[in-house]
Amino acid sequence: MNPEQVRHVDEAITSRHSVRAFLSTPVDPKLIRDILSVASHAPSGTNTQPWKVYVVYSQKRDALVEAVCQAQIESSQHPELAAQYKETFAYYPSTWISPFIDRRRENGWGLYGLLGIQKGEKEKMAEQQLRNFKLFDAPVGLFFTVNKIMGIGSKMDISMMIQNVMVAAKARGLDTCPQAAWNHFHPLVLEILGAAEDEELVCAVALGYADPEALVNTFITPREPVENFAVFLD
Repeated sequence: MNPEQVRHVDEAITSRHSVRAFLSTPVDPKLIRDILSVASHAPSGTNTQPWKVYVVYSQKRDALVEAVCQAQIESSQHPELAAQYKETFAYYPSTWISPFIDRRRENGWGLYGLLGIQKGEKEKMAEQQLRNFKLFDAPVGLFFTVNKIMGIGSKMDISMMIQNVMVAAKARGLDTCPQAAWNHFHPLVLEILGAAEDEELVCAVALGYADPEALVNTFITPREPVENFAVFLD
């Protein structure tokens, strides 16, 4: 690659961030196909390519959003109902330690602080949580699954593919937000998607054009310097 090509690749990676407010502007399905075609070049163990992607928009998107939002509201109002909605794998640890819990808190309160949500304001927090299941108003939802028979490595593979999707989208003027929150409602989501019984939901990604006027989209999470996570041995 020449320096100009390197700059464009670096810019697509470093300018990507989680967008939480989208315009209603439709996304051309051909553009999505192009993104998925590029993203499919992600590496996978012995070239298994274990990913499957459901592209949801228009009426199907609205039906899915309505159903899961209703389930989220009912679960929050009646905690006993939440037992039927559990993720199939633990995304987060059962016990948090520093520095990870510190970064998590910084992220959460940084976002809530920007939105004017104070600690203890449960109704406002619940409303913001519900925004996840509205895909932050994005016109397209991407739902990524793997076959249940595949091992933990398949989740590494599909994660690299998802990253490719987000970077390729950014390079084309689109924005994204990866969302593990949908995993709790996997039985409902997979049924609406028409997925097979042997599929497992790994992640959802909201896709669309960012709302440039939305305050929430000014929230950018910090990154640790290389010296804090890399060890060079010679």
